[in-house]
Amino acid sequence: MAAEQILLTVCARGGSKGVKNKNIRPLCGLPLIAHTLKQAKQWGRAAKIICSTDSKEIAAIVQQYGAEVPFMRPDDLATDTTGKLAVLQHALRTTEEKEGKQYSILVDLDVTAPIRQVSDIEGAYQLFLKHKADSVVSATKSRRNPYFNMLELQEDGFVKLVKIPEKPFLRRQDTPTVYDMNASIYVYGREFILNSQTKTALSGKTLVWEMGEWSAFDIDSEVDFQLIEFLASKGVVKL
Repeated sequence: MAAEQILLTVCARGGSKGVKNKNIRPLCGLPLIAHTLKQAKQWGRAAKIICSTDSKEIAAIVQQYGAEVPFMRPDDLATDTTGKLAVLQHALRTTEEKEGKQYSILVDLDVTAPIRQVSDIEGAYQLFLKHKADSVVSATKSRRNPYFNMLELQEDGFVKLVKIPEKPFLRRQDTPTVYDMNASIYVYGREFILNSQTKTALSGKTLVWEMGEWSAFDIDSEVDFQLIEFLASKGVVKL
């Protein structure tokens, strides 16, 4: 598909409860959001890279790193309870309306999960194209398995396995493969994401792009910032 059909979004709300100004807080010498913007530009397939934000401060930094802020996110989509999908739907519709054109693919990269490689973005994109999926989500193999050692609390206070197999598994290695979504990369088809019935990133035609275990590290606290900087300084992760 032609590059002009791809819209790449980076979403960054101004308010952050865990860490003040988290999205623009310096990490390894750059604002946190800059790591994702650099990866987006290095990938090079998107016709347009935009940021959906309600913050003028974030918008200014985004523009310094070569992405566009064609609109400011409305207040009703910038609350603690706003779902990501509604933000993406608004971003796609608003961009298309302003430009008078359509994008067939939306790629979304999450700011707080910067441990990704450009090859991961390309891999997820190619997987989407190859199988004509509704969506592709990035994930890591789960350390816990709902068929073996994940428990669900019941109303009576007792617990049970999250998924009860017909025959008990004696070893975790024998259980079906399960994944943890790492909220790093999402690839959506236009028709799927704008469908009024779409409520989550998942459908019956969703595929997983598997990433390394460190990619599941989500930056949400002061300790997270310090740990990522330590791991990067030791060469364990690359930003």
